[in-house]
Amino acid sequence: MITYLYWATVIALAFGLVFLFGGRFGRWKSAAVAALAVLLVGWASFYFYFEQVFVKRFGGVMSIRVPEGQRHIAATWKADNLWIENYDPATNECVFYEYSKGNVLEGRVRIKNCNPLALKTVPVENPPAAIQ
Repeated sequence: MITYLYWATVIALAFGLVFLFGGRFGRWKSAAVAALAVLLVGWASFYFYFEQVFVKRFGGVMSIRVPEGQRHIAATWKADNLWIENYDPATNECVFYEYSKGNVLEGRVRIKNCNPLALKTVPVENPPAAIQ
């Protein structure tokens, strides 16, 4: 919802400039340049700053793809950066990816010989007694 409100404000501001400069003063070229500048700044601000802020603080929507051949394990926020943990069964590594604002890949941490799925196959030697 907050994303729609943001874009409605940016578009209203661009149309307002077109109406002000073009319709009121007859300067259509200036109106087009001002509206384009507002739309460009609005897009850049959203992509490089507001997208993750909206998702984290206000419940927005964001999409990230898991690399081919990996399995997703967890995701968490550290400050305003999103950390994604995936498991690569081909190399037996857990890989942490950091996504900063603008979805620019900032960091990567690899843990070798990580086998989180093996924990499910370990048998329990002393199962708890049944509750009566």
